[in-house]
Amino acid sequence: MYKKIGRNDPCWCGSGKKYKKCHEAFDDKLIKLEHEGHIIPDRSIIKTPEQIEAIKESCKINIAVLDYVGEHIKAGMTTEEIDKMVYEKTTEMGGIPAPLNYEGYPKSVCVSIDDVVCHGIPCDEEVLQDGDIVNVDCSTIYKGYFSDSSRMYCIGKVSDEKRKLVDTVKECVEKGLEQVKPWGFLGDMGQAVNDHAKANGYSVVREIGGHGVGLEFHEDPFVSYITQKGTEMVMAPGMIFTIEPMVNIGSADVYVDEDDDWTVFTADGSPSAQWEIMVLVTEDGHEVLCY
Repeated sequence: MYKKIGRNDPCWCGSGKKYKKCHEAFDDKLIKLEHEGHIIPDRSIIKTPEQIEAIKESCKINIAVLDYVGEHIKAGMTTEEIDKMVYEKTTEMGGIPAPLNYEGYPKSVCVSIDDVVCHGIPCDEEVLQDGDIVNVDCSTIYKGYFSDSSRMYCIGKVSDEKRKLVDTVKECVEKGLEQVKPWGFLGDMGQAVNDHAKANGYSVVREIGGHGVGLEFHEDPFVSYITQKGTEMVMAPGMIFTIEPMVNIGSADVYVDEDDDWTVFTADGSPSAQWEIMVLVTEDGHEVLCY
C-alpha cells in the first residue's frame, strides 16, 4: 500500500522534513505489519500536527455546544428546541452544524430518546418526558475541519434500569479507550467494549459503529464494537476516530424508520444508550479530542 520515496525527498506528510527524518520508520513499521497480514491505515487518514491543531479548534466548539445543551435540557422541552439551541450556539461560535443537509438530513443535531438507537430527527411534536434517557449527537465544521461527539442526558427521575444502562455504556467507552495504543488494533478496543457490555447483560448494535473523522465528517476506518482482540486496522499515531458503541438492554437487532429513512429503533422496543468521543492515537498512547 505504501509507495516508498527517496530518503532525502520531502516527506509525504507535508512537514517539509526529509523523509528519513520524518515518516520513514513509521512507514517501515506499517509495511512490516501489512506483510504479516494486518490491515494498515492509508496515508490519507494519518493527520499532520497542523491538521490535528485545526481539528482541536472544531472540537472546542462541539464540546461547548454539548455543555450548553446539558445546562438547558429538561422535561417539557421539544426536540426541535434542542435543535435550535445547537444551531444557534454552533453558529454563534463560528461553526457550522455538520449534520444539517448531510445526505439529506434535515436538522442540525440527532436527538434519540429511549428506544431510538440513533439519528432521531428533532421535531415540534416530540416532547421530553420525566424519566427519558436522551442521546444528543453533535457534530461541527469549523474552518473546514470536523468534530463529532455525543452525550447521554437523564431527564428528571430516571428508572434504575435505564440509569444503569447509561452508566455502563459510558464505562464501555472508557474500557475501549484504555486499549487505544499505537501499533495495537481496533479489535482490541472493540472487544473491550463488547466484553463490558455483555458482562452487564446488554447487547451491542452490530450494523452501526464509529468512524474516522477530522478532514471529513465520516472517514475510514469503520469502527466496530463486535470485533476481537488482534483484528481490524492497526492503530497508528495520527489516526483520529470515534468510539461510540450503541448498547441495548434487550436484543441487538435494530430497524430503520420507513417514513424518514433515518431514525434507528431497537427491534424489541427496549431502551438503548450511546456515548461518543473522538480520540487521537499518539506516539505513546492516546488523546481524547472531543467528548
